[in-house]
Amino acid sequence: MFEYAPAPESVRPQIKEHYGLFIDGEFTDAADGAVFKSVNPSTEEALFTVAEAGEADVQAAVAAARRAQESVWGPMSGAERGKYLFRIARLLQERAREFAVAESLDNGKPIKETRDFDVPTAAQHFFYHAGWADKLAYAGLGADPRPLGVIGQVIPWNFPLLMLSWKIAPALACGNTVVLKPAETTPLTALMFAELCQEAELPPGVVNILPGAGATGAALVDSAVDKVAFTGSTAVGRAIAKSIAGSKKKLTLELGGKAANIVFDDAPIDQAVEGIVNGIFFNQGHVCCAGSRLLVQESVADDVLERLKARVETLRVGDPLDKNTDIGAINSAEQLSRIQALAATGGDEGAEVWQPACELPERGFWFRPTVFTGVQQSMRIAKEEIFGPVLSVLTFRTPDEAIAKANNTPYGLSAGVWTEKGSKILWAAERLRAGVVWANTFNQFDAASPFGGLKESGYGREGGRQGLEAYLDV
Repeated sequence: MFEYAPAPESVRPQIKEHYGLFIDGEFTDAADGAVFKSVNPSTEEALFTVAEAGEADVQAAVAAARRAQESVWGPMSGAERGKYLFRIARLLQERAREFAVAESLDNGKPIKETRDFDVPTAAQHFFYHAGWADKLAYAGLGADPRPLGVIGQVIPWNFPLLMLSWKIAPALACGNTVVLKPAETTPLTALMFAELCQEAELPPGVVNILPGAGATGAALVDSAVDKVAFTGSTAVGRAIAKSIAGSKKKLTLELGGKAANIVFDDAPIDQAVEGIVNGIFFNQGHVCCAGSRLLVQESVADDVLERLKARVETLRVGDPLDKNTDIGAINSAEQLSRIQALAATGGDEGAEVWQPACELPERGFWFRPTVFTGVQQSMRIAKEEIFGPVLSVLTFRTPDEAIAKANNTPYGLSAGVWTEKGSKILWAAERLRAGVVWANTFNQFDAASPFGGLKESGYGREGGRQGLEAYLDV
């Protein structure tokens, strides 16, 4: 393994000591004065304090969004709305480096991921949906699609800015206004985005940002919004579905996953190994569609595992702001404890654990990339979403067995297939119960491509023409 000298990112965003709630175009403190701290997971140091929205703040934000939708944003032509979205996209590009560093500081993910994936893809979503704003009548969703009104949106901590863009861009393009709650551990880029909305001169009330914990999200779901869009855990998604059942609110859910990454015996092994590493160790495994179950055909299992371990040995774990870092910090102490607890069950239930020899920083929340072999389908590490850099390896003998094992899960968000035969790709994709199936690649996303799951991974699609339907009254 090459020795790399430290290559720290030199740019530092201007992070304020305190951020308020963003309501009706202005920053304001919470009605009850509540605040909380946002912590850098790589150092455990507080980055800033932020106001915590309560029920009164939620009501104020929804009222502001309603006024803006009915008086300004809804009546505005699609072409004019598109101009605002284009402006936001360009501003995101102009401040891309600043947003990338801020995301790494607040989330713990490596700077090369925020720089090369998170921020560019977020801008792409605004560019893409800006183009749709004046073409909704030609989207194949009816001759006169209309906005729903006010959208309540709750996003997770694994891709804070990207999930914001997945939610806000299509909602605004369709003529809706939004009230968005970022995750309590990663509110920074959402608040910076609020400042960007001010810079873009977006009409007040069109976008409202309410930092807070679970109680804030629950208040938003129960408020007078016309639709709820949620990305997060299956348990919370199920609770939201129960909460709004019987109401007229629309709902889309993008929930957990336990994706199978299938390697057949005719797969290009080196290419597959790169895909396996990207599938589970990208973003520290904090990915709902992570390829956390590796299914390898028995005849090539030993070869794949040997090459996989050699590749994982080269991964660099450490400072998220070092450009050489491959795996950053776990987002929070709570998530680290969950990963540790679930990983411990693997050994207890008989699986063999392997981790590379790597030094971890003394401060912060860290977990070594982990590979379990000898995994059985009944084990918790094969059934439950760990949401960390932990890979469970299972083997199969026949293609039918591979499909049966891949589908033996309550989730259905994504899957991967590795083979040199196009017919086998199509055969497997037709039988896999997953919303997204990647062939000889993994974790590929595009604003023009719809994303979403089946079964307990949720319903509805985000991105592409199909993603517009969830934000329109058709």
